[in-house]
Parts: sequence; structure tokens; C-alpha cells
Amino acid sequence: MSPTSRRSFLAASSALAGGALLRGAGASTPAATAAAPAPPRNPMGDDEIRVALIGCGGRGTGAAGQALSTAGEVRLVAMADAFSDRLEGSLRSLTENFGDKVAVPPERRFVGFDAYRKAIDSDVDLVILTTPPGFRPIHFDYAVEKGRHVFMEKPVAVDAPGVRKVLKAAEEAKRKNLKVGVGLQRHHDPRYQETVRRLQEGAVGRFKLFRAYWNGAGVWVNPRQPGQTEMEYQMRNWYYFVWLCGDHIVEQHIHNLDVCNWVMGGPPVEAQGMGGRQVRTGKDYGEIYDHHMVEFTYADGTKLLSQCRHIPGCANNVSEHVHGADGYANISAGVIEGPGGWKWRWRGEGVNPYQVEHDDLFAAIRQDTPYNEAEYGALSTMTAIFGRMATYSGQVVTWEEAFNSDLALLPAAYDWNADPPTLPDAEGNYPIPMPGSTRAF
Repeated sequence: MSPTSRRSFLAASSALAGGALLRGAGASTPAATAAAPAPPRNPMGDDEIRVALIGCGGRGTGAAGQALSTAGEVRLVAMADAFSDRLEGSLRSLTENFGDKVAVPPERRFVGFDAYRKAIDSDVDLVILTTPPGFRPIHFDYAVEKGRHVFMEKPVAVDAPGVRKVLKAAEEAKRKNLKVGVGLQRHHDPRYQETVRRLQEGAVGRFKLFRAYWNGAGVWVNPRQPGQTEMEYQMRNWYYFVWLCGDHIVEQHIHNLDVCNWVMGGPPVEAQGMGGRQVRTGKDYGEIYDHHMVEFTYADGTKLLSQCRHIPGCANNVSEHVHGADGYANISAGVIEGPGGWKWRWRGEGVNPYQVEHDDLFAAIRQDTPYNEAEYGALSTMTAIFGRMATYSGQVVTWEEAFNSDLALLPAAYDWNADPPTLPDAEGNYPIPMPGSTRAF
């Protein structure tokens, strides 16, 4: 693909995505709060930017700290989480590190499933959305409805209806001149930026094969506590339930897939793969796989071989690579090699891309420049969901089938006593997706 055809392909994909209507939402949302929301403000220049944090876990606390570290007057004034202990722990940490930049009195600390609405309805300019990704579409949609700028973590959804909801809200955000950042921080890393630029300009010739990896040992487990409802247990262990996390191919491997889409200029058109649970087979690991392997195909026939694994004691690898007709690049390392021993290596100054993505977003708000990362964030999220559909189903899946799927994963109601979408059997074991029989798209 030439750069022009890549841009054309992405434009066509985006037009299809942006024009799609949300189908099969399959979940109710909490009723609006009685208090009227504060009207939108438009902070510019030296104005104070008032921030609400929604989702007070480790990533949310980190994102709030990065927001408070941007240039100019910034203040955290509202916080929301499903759990009060998470909120209070985050508040203590942020107050210790940022002092009077944190001004969240008890009346602006909101807890529960509807807490996000109360925080967004507060007198704030920007909301940080860092809850488990299953909630991202409804939170983003409400923030845009109320006229708030947004930083949201990746992934931005866990199913195709959620992706379409995000894309629809992204178009509304553009219409309202709202700035939207998405936590795919590699786009703000100069090493990646320069390497991708050179690849798109032909440094390795025609692309033939991509390889992408997120192979690691896995993440935390929170043991079941006496008296917990099934909803609370799954919320405390959100990483292991597809309706909350999307599986680790969506929650983590999205970073690597996003880089490949960035180089190619758009998402793949076909996927096939396999996966399963070989080591993490206990009930503590919910319903997700411990490994996925997907072969994606782009519109010009270029292949992407994708691996992600959560198994201890194995070789770890988090990286992206491309093989071209005239060379090879380790994109993550910023290295390009060509015939005859030719080699280029990025040697610029390192930055913290997690901080830079906030610096860029807040600068766009203050300078009132266009800024909306929701579209590529949604398409990269959909690429990861696309891969999960292939591994769970065992089928060859097309982008059109995946993107237009009406399979919604969210619960019928958001309540501590409501049933989540997946329930354990009498022995506490969860049903595991089975290729050949599971409906995955």
C-alpha cells in the first residue's frame, strides 16, 4: 500500500464505523441524578482546568497525577468509583503527592454504579475515564453529552456494539469541539513516531509481514471474600471476565496491534487464530484464556502474526516488528535494518509517553486546537476484539462480520445484587469459551 491508499483505506473504514448505529446494547444504565449538571466551560490559556477522575485504581491514580503535572492551573475536584475504599486510597495518594491541587471534599466523592454521572455533572472541564473498559462506552457517551473534554484509557470497549457507541460519540465530540485523548501512549513517544514515519515513507519497502507480542506472566488475583455478591467479586477481579476486560488480548495486546494498524494506516480485514487455557485453569482466573495466537490479514494481503500470553516461567516479550521487501524494523526498539548491513537507530532523548499524552491533550484544550484520538482508539480496540472473536470461535472472521456484530456482553442491570453476564457453576467454575461451539461474534 502506498501512503495515499493507506489513508484512503482508513478513511473508508472510519466512515463505515462512524456511520454505524449502535445495535443490541443489551444493558440498562443507571437513572440520571436529580441535580442538574453544571454547564460546560471552555478553559483556555491560563484558565484553571477542573478535572474529575472516574475509576480510582492504580491506572486512574496515575492518570490523575499526570493530568495534575501538566503545565498551567489544573485541579482535581471530583472523584468517582464503584468502591469507596478504592476512591479513598486514591485520594490519599494524590493528596500526599499534589497537595492543594487536589480539592475533593466529601460532597464530591461519589461511589456506586451511578457515581460517574454525578462526577461528570459536577463543575468540571475534563473527565478521566479509567474504570474497567466494559464501562467505557457508556461513560464516554455521557461525558460527551454533557460537554466535557475526555481522557480515557484503552481499550475503549469490549464488544462491537460498544465500539460503535464510542465512534458515534466521537463524532459528536468533534461537532462540540471537545478534545479527546486515548491511552495508547506509543503515539506520543518520539521513538515510535520517527520509526513509524520512516516506515510509512518506505524505509523497508513494501510491507510483507508484521509480528506483535505481549507475552508475560499475568496479573493480580483478589481472593473471594465472605459476603461478596457475584457482581462484587467479578468487579474486584475485572481482569478475568470478558464483559469487564475483553480478555487480555483486548486489555493489553491492543497496544501492539495499535502500532501495526498505525504503520499500515488502518485495521486488518480478516482474522483467524487459536487460543485457550493451558496453565491458568483454576476458578480464580474467571473465564478468559491464558494465550491467543492470531493471524490477521490487511487489505493488501500483508499478514500480522499476533501473540499474547499470561503464563509464568516463560520467555517474556512485548514488541512490534515488520519485515519488508527491502529490510526489517524492530519498531518498539526504534531500529531499522536494510541490505548490506545498513542500520538506522533512533537516538533521541527519551520521554515518559504517559505524561506526554496528557501534556498534548491539555495543551490542545488551552490552545483550542483540534484533538480527537477516539477514532483510532476505537478501531484498534475493535482489532483486538476481532482477534478474540477468531480465537474464541475457531472461525475465519471478516472485519465486516466482526464490526457489525450485535453480540453485546454487558449485564442486564448495574446493581450489586444483579447477575453478571457469566455465572459460576455449583463448584465455582466459570464456562470457558470453546472454539467450534461458542458464539463469539
